[in-house]
Amino acid sequence: MYVKCDHINYAYELFDEMPERDIVAYNAIISGFSRMGYLGRVILLVDKMRFDGIRPDSVTVMGLTQLACFMRDAKLLNVIHGFGVRTGFDRDVAVSNTWIAAYAKCGELGMAEMVFERIDFWFLSVVSWNSLISGYADFGESRKAVELYKRMLVHGYRPELSTILNLLASFVQQEALIIGKSIHSHGIQLGCDSSISLCNTLISMYSKCGGLDLARQVFDSMVEKTCVSWTAMIGGYCEKGGLETALSLFHSMESAGQKPDLVTMVCLISACGQTGSLEIGRQLEQYAFTRGLNHDVMVLNALIDMYSKCGSTSDAQELFRKMPERTVVSWTTIISCYALNGAHSEALSQFHLMLQSDIKPNHITFLAVLQACTHAGLLEKGKEYFDSMKSYDIERSLDHYACMADLLGRRGKLIEVMNFIKTMPIKPDAGIWGSLLGACKIHRNLEIAEYAACHLFETEPDTAAPYVELANLYADSGKWDAVAAVRAKMKSNKVTKFPGQSLIEVNGKSYTFTVEDRCHSEGSVIYDVLAHLTLQIKDKLYSNCDDDVRWFSLLLVLGLDVEAT
Repeated sequence: MYVKCDHINYAYELFDEMPERDIVAYNAIISGFSRMGYLGRVILLVDKMRFDGIRPDSVTVMGLTQLACFMRDAKLLNVIHGFGVRTGFDRDVAVSNTWIAAYAKCGELGMAEMVFERIDFWFLSVVSWNSLISGYADFGESRKAVELYKRMLVHGYRPELSTILNLLASFVQQEALIIGKSIHSHGIQLGCDSSISLCNTLISMYSKCGGLDLARQVFDSMVEKTCVSWTAMIGGYCEKGGLETALSLFHSMESAGQKPDLVTMVCLISACGQTGSLEIGRQLEQYAFTRGLNHDVMVLNALIDMYSKCGSTSDAQELFRKMPERTVVSWTTIISCYALNGAHSEALSQFHLMLQSDIKPNHITFLAVLQACTHAGLLEKGKEYFDSMKSYDIERSLDHYACMADLLGRRGKLIEVMNFIKTMPIKPDAGIWGSLLGACKIHRNLEIAEYAACHLFETEPDTAAPYVELANLYADSGKWDAVAAVRAKMKSNKVTKFPGQSLIEVNGKSYTFTVEDRCHSEGSVIYDVLAHLTLQIKDKLYSNCDDDVRWFSLLLVLGLDVEAT
């Protein structure tokens, strides 16, 4: 009882006072310390257990497995697994089910599959199938999850509500929408459609898979809605940039008497960062603080990130300075804030302060640091930080390699970038080839640009950017036949270039527009003001500069080659 009520000290006092202890007492206290990740205490208890002459049983092994799962320690889990096999507890299906779930949580999906396949067919339970399906969901392996679900049905097992929930949780991509609908239908056939948890999971699944209207249908059909239901729907709109609808739903949530929690607030604050809605973000900060969330680390981190993306570094800095507790996410967010907004030296300074605070950086921290070096052109510093990742036992991802390729390319070291890509231990993706192509455009190297574009055509054949970049390079070199060939290839591959959009916030409402966009109801007024501003800029330019600058400006307007002239 004390263990389940999170009073482990009381539990241990009782355990220690017992004149005689049996296996049940040991399992209870070992499970308690395992759930909290107290490795040292668990080792002492196991040693004491052996000293008392009590042999461990299957429950002991499951308790120790909980410890490895809590610590996300695959090596420790391997040791416990080996111990369980040697003592014969691997024949207990409950133990195997626990191992499947633990291996998935520790990032060892292959081992989870191996344990599942080694369970005797006659001893498999619904929990066994659910454990592996849940593991696939954690990894986003929707295809494998569906295949396993089909096997489960073929072998005559009746799915439970948890089976459907785990399966739906694995669907996070747009291409999974159709199969998601099928599983939804199957859930209704099984009689699970009245479950609030299923409806909440469906809202989340449909939102992530691009079926926002379907998510809203599920939400509107719910007789009883919990805070999770409202938050799931609000989060769906936030992820797709529908901040106005999300805010409207947020007000409806309050009117319905549901109190928003920190997850609701984090969703809305993050959406403000995506859309650049600074004023709404400030209002949400005030709202969150009046609800007593001014000391919550998650909310504060989200606010710092929002202010960073909205370009208000002063607000982000002030919040960070006042934080009562800073996590690795807090430090990484403020470093990214400075890197994103051009304060590169301040970003690196914060990184060193973080190290002095004994906070271990993670892979995202180093990504922010490398981005700061890239934008500042600090090649040697970038190399130093890139190499130092090994000392922190952090595995480099494609994003880190892309940053280094971008940094080398911006400095004009295109041959070095080529060699860097060839010696990479992982296959380069479109981001890395895109960095090389962008560098070629800056330094006008057509030969290497063709090489990079060729790889981009293979990795992302439907993306317009490499075609446009290469065509522009050919145009700069006067190779108009090559420009026509690239455009013809783009047309034959049915690649469409979508115009870029700009976003502006007016009176708390966001507006998007493209070049020469005349669709706005106030379009004529907007362009009249724009023309007036252009005239003012030109007037200032010509009245405040000397003759050389005026001639330079005239040449630019005429489109002449300034250097040659």
